[in-house]
Amino acid sequence: MIPGGDVRPMASDTNRRWLLATRPTGEPTREDFELETVDVPEPGPGEVLVRTRYLSVDPYMRGRMRDADSYADPWEVGEPMRARCVGEVVASEYDGLAPGETVTGNLYWAEYAAVDGDRVERIDTGELPVSTALGVLGMPGRTAYVGTVDVGRVEPGDTVVVSAAGGAVGSVAGQIARIAGCRVVGITGADEKADWLTGELGFDAAVNYRTADDLPGAVGEACPRGVDLYFENVGGEVSDAVTEHLTDYSRVAVCGKIALYNREAGEVTQGPRRLHQRTRTRVEGFIVSDHAHRFEHIGDRLRRWVTDGEVRYRETVTEGIEEAPDAFLGLFEGTNVGKQLVAVS
Repeated sequence: MIPGGDVRPMASDTNRRWLLATRPTGEPTREDFELETVDVPEPGPGEVLVRTRYLSVDPYMRGRMRDADSYADPWEVGEPMRARCVGEVVASEYDGLAPGETVTGNLYWAEYAAVDGDRVERIDTGELPVSTALGVLGMPGRTAYVGTVDVGRVEPGDTVVVSAAGGAVGSVAGQIARIAGCRVVGITGADEKADWLTGELGFDAAVNYRTADDLPGAVGEACPRGVDLYFENVGGEVSDAVTEHLTDYSRVAVCGKIALYNREAGEVTQGPRRLHQRTRTRVEGFIVSDHAHRFEHIGDRLRRWVTDGEVRYRETVTEGIEEAPDAFLGLFEGTNVGKQLVAVS
């Protein structure tokens, strides 16, 4: 492919990739995405060519579809969309990586990507599937740990409530709280997920917010001593229901508010609205990348817990790069159990 360069066989001479076609208003649709076919790029000096095996779709990507201030730069209309990916190096002009190595990095919704070698890193998940580098051992697992331990300051005996508990972050956060010796309650939107939480994952109780006639009452019944730590992933009415039961000196770790992501600025109800009931509650938002200095330690603990069976995980895998938008849109309907991935090659 490049004279003198290291090369492994490629699966195709063409590269399919998704572009942001328009900036959506409200909930995105398939029309907001465009699938483009181009030539496979050639790596330049200091670059590697990566064939994507798995790409991650995550709720935060909705914010990158807006042209608005955020902790992450917005995607440009007409440009390829980015994603955390796991892939195989198939050609290298970078001294630190050779063809055949498995790497992860912030790449694209694409079958191939040519990027600077220092933008990707080798991964070794041991006996675990490489896909776990995007889930329980990757950003979602790290986020769960940071929110529960570093921000939430979880303590034995706490009652911990996790919203979106059937997702990639929430399911791990609840299990970390269980390991810490807490009563753990998950809020989810499907009976299947509730059964998974209280069965395989060891949550003490689960509340289905879609079927509860009285959501604040259901949370109160599951948390008779109140809520000491709330891991916030949802916002809106779910957040209101939990806030009613916060104890003195409780903590709220704000990871995300997916219920509000598809609303425009003028449509978002102002809040928080009920924290006056507990003036000693500490509410703290966080971004996991601010804790990068802890990633090696966090990764070691997560890997040990998963290997020992103390933390369990699920992956919802959608096959084919052409299905990536549907996998992403399904996040807002809660169709995934655990981590949502797209298997590309």
